[in-house]
Amino acid sequence: MPEVGSRGGRLAVVTAVAGTVLIAAGAFWLSFTALADLAHRSGVAADQAWAWPVIVDGLIVVATVAVVALAGQRAAWYPWVLLAGGALISVTANALHAIVAADADVPAVLAASVAAVPPLVLLASTHLTVVLVRSRTAEPAPATEPAADVLSGLEPPPPPPADTSASVPVRVGRRLVAVRLREEGWSNKAIARHLQVAPSTVGRWFAAAPVAPDVQESPKELTV
Repeated sequence: MPEVGSRGGRLAVVTAVAGTVLIAAGAFWLSFTALADLAHRSGVAADQAWAWPVIVDGLIVVATVAVVALAGQRAAWYPWVLLAGGALISVTANALHAIVAADADVPAVLAASVAAVPPLVLLASTHLTVVLVRSRTAEPAPATEPAADVLSGLEPPPPPPADTSASVPVRVGRRLVAVRLREEGWSNKAIARHLQVAPSTVGRWFAAAPVAPDVQESPKELTV
């Protein structure tokens, strides 16, 4: 399936929008004529009967656009109420007109069911049109490189290595403590547990050249 941002995706969206607009126009016209005739039969003047279907079906279109525009927001409940109310009025009115104007040999249920299709299709096609238009206009912007990287043509330099010089005295102090504990008869595992290091680390300390402790160093400095 082509992505929306591709050329084929844009063509598919434009075609779908054109098709849904055409379907919505046909559904609106069928519902319009039925509601206008029902309004005229109900006593509305012939030159004013057209306003009633415009009000009813127009509310469906406006509420659908508002529902999509306010999707995910707390204020979306109001257009949803208007949309449901407009759809209910339109479907009911179209069904009543079909029952009134249908031939006597046509069952009322069948006539009402057929008449209810245009307003429902109008509702669905209008919502689909708005969704397609939003997906067409909400294409993600291409990622841009920093201006300095574009001008230089080079990748950003790696961050400087962390300064580990502060850990050297700690390691030396642990080795001195390990030497003292080894002289007292401690095992490598016991020394490793005491200094919170791996036993292999203690083994490497004793395998390397021994580190002579500073005779001026106080006992407190030999503890961890």
